[in-house]
Amino acid sequence: MELAVNASAAKPSEAKGFYKVSMLQCIGFGSGDLAQNLIYQTISMYLLFFYTNVYGLDPAVAAVMFLIVRIIDVIWDPLVGTFVDKHDPKMGKYRSYLILGGIPLTGFAILCFWNGFSGSLLYAYITYVGLSMCYTLVNVPYGALNASLTRDTAEITKLTSVRMFMANIGGLAVGMGIPIVLKFFDPFETEDMSTHDSAWLSTMAIYGAIGLMLLIFCFSQCKERVVMDKAETENVKVSDLWMEFVHNRPLRILAFFFITAFGMMAIANSAGAYYINYNMHGNAAELSIFMGLGSIPAFIFMPMIPAIKKKVGKRGMFNIFLITAIVGMAMLYAVSVIPALKHMWLVYIAQFIKSTGVIVATGYMWALVPEVISYGEYTHGRRISGIVNALTGIFYKAGMALGGVVPGLVLAFVGFNSEAAMQTPFAQQGILWLVAVIPALLLVLAMFIISKYELSDARIDEINREIEARHNK
Repeated sequence: MELAVNASAAKPSEAKGFYKVSMLQCIGFGSGDLAQNLIYQTISMYLLFFYTNVYGLDPAVAAVMFLIVRIIDVIWDPLVGTFVDKHDPKMGKYRSYLILGGIPLTGFAILCFWNGFSGSLLYAYITYVGLSMCYTLVNVPYGALNASLTRDTAEITKLTSVRMFMANIGGLAVGMGIPIVLKFFDPFETEDMSTHDSAWLSTMAIYGAIGLMLLIFCFSQCKERVVMDKAETENVKVSDLWMEFVHNRPLRILAFFFITAFGMMAIANSAGAYYINYNMHGNAAELSIFMGLGSIPAFIFMPMIPAIKKKVGKRGMFNIFLITAIVGMAMLYAVSVIPALKHMWLVYIAQFIKSTGVIVATGYMWALVPEVISYGEYTHGRRISGIVNALTGIFYKAGMALGGVVPGLVLAFVGFNSEAAMQTPFAQQGILWLVAVIPALLLVLAMFIISKYELSDARIDEINREIEARHNK
């Protein structure tokens, strides 16, 4: 194992790969996720709405496109993970891709919201496929970057807490900010945001440019210190992804948790604009608040994660917050179907409770990625962070794909009509399934999956100490 700082020269508290990270380094690392959320959360929350209500695609056609792009990802992600593990660019093994991939990612994100070829399915495919491929080129190395900073589980928890705090700043800026910025660029738009055209392009240009600057800042603050020796990278190949999946049980559990958790979030997020516009007959300001409440709990609870985890343990923390999310979804459903409860302020309360559970549970799961990387290194001797992140990326994107595929198919099934100001009761019911029912069912499945994860903090620290002992013999 090649470390940037010799273990014998490190401070006692940092010996054997257990490096401490400063708050500036945490913020720098977290800015990378803030940047990606400014871009990809906009895609997750609003691209389907843009395609159906502005660009002019049929919901079922859009759903098929989302599915095909994810199939392409299944092929592309392992190639990127293998390439990242095998190569060592001068600017950094992982951090260099924040710039190399960040520039084209920004360009494709902006083009996805350009209506210059309105209704052209070919243009939609080209821009969305390009966006997804460039996102992988940033996201896979970024995920591996976490495991290269330190082995210390307490430091990784701190990194993850700051990372998810900042990621949710991005989520808030997207969920609450997009409707406001659209309104600024087109003050005469209709309340359902369907008539925006150039305003969508201008808005994404601003978010993309800010995202790129944040990726550059992340690049400047991250120092890779726990990476594979160059000699070991020569043997990395695409088939290692399958071997890692077969032999690394904690990784399999985490991967299946990813697809259910992110599927839940993506479906609910994609349906949010439809729900406020057609079920609650709300306006852009109310949509802004509703979407913003999807991120606000992060600023309250993410800083508490280290203390909560210490008090109830990893498994206890997941159970508490996943149940909280389910309760919030049940409240959201009740508010929507019981006339006496159908008030926007009750919708906001339900959304806040739901989001509290979702944010903590899905936020902390990123801290488990370095754990399964270390477990794989412990069992077969190679720290193939790129491969592992490519694998989790496949399941993450599969979950995100559900946010386009499932809503598109459900909307087509219930007869959603983008040209109608009022939807049929059946269409409204379908939207409610997407906002509350289907996500709640996925959360129940996620609880079962994560209950099988067996790596405690004590076990991970033991594994990391043994790995370092091997390298220092």
